[in-house]
Amino acid sequence: MSAAVVVRRLAALSGASAVGLGAYGAHGTLFETANKYHFYHSLALLGAAQCRQPAVAGTLLVAGMGLFCGALYRQALTGEVAPKKVAPMGGMAMIAGWLAILL
Repeated sequence: MSAAVVVRRLAALSGASAVGLGAYGAHGTLFETANKYHFYHSLALLGAAQCRQPAVAGTLLVAGMGLFCGALYRQALTGEVAPKKVAPMGGMAMIAGWLAILL
C-alpha cells in the first residue's frame, strides 16, 4: 500500500470522527458551527475529487452540508427549530462521505 493511500485513509477516518465529535459537542453557537462545517467540507470536496469514487463521496458530502449546515444556518437566522430535525441526517451523510473516501 502506498504512502498516499495510507494518508488518504487516515484523513478520511480523521474527518469522519471529527464530524461526529464536533456535532456532539457544538450545540451552542449554531451559525458558527454551520459555517465551520460548511468550510471544512468544502475543502473535503477537493480531496473527494481525488478518491476512487468521487461521485459517491462528493454526493454524500454535498448532501450532508445541505442538510446539516442548511438546517443550522436556518435556525440561527430565523429561530425556527423544526429544520434542525434534519441536521443529524446531514451529519451522518458527512460522516459517510468521509468514509466513502476510503473506497
